[in-house]
Amino acid sequence: MAKADRETKKAVALKYDPDKDEAPKVVAKGKGLLAERIIALAQEAGIPIKEDTELVQALFKLELEREIPPELYEAVAVVLAWAWRLNHKL
Repeated sequence: MAKADRETKKAVALKYDPDKDEAPKVVAKGKGLLAERIIALAQEAGIPIKEDTELVQALFKLELEREIPPELYEAVAVVLAWAWRLNHKL
């Protein structure tokens, strides 16, 4: 999950199952109240939230359920590695 931009309150949720997916997918996105709801649901579920304004802007342009394009692999890999490390510390 990545969130950013408090003024515009955008949020994007990613999902990645290496056994099923070739690349992570955008599974939810929204702005304003919808962004707040996405963030709240992630918090309730214990899903890590990372703020990255530039990445959120890029991911927000993508269609839902589509794999991210190769040009975003590196940026998303950094977020996924962060989330993985965070989950394994807990």
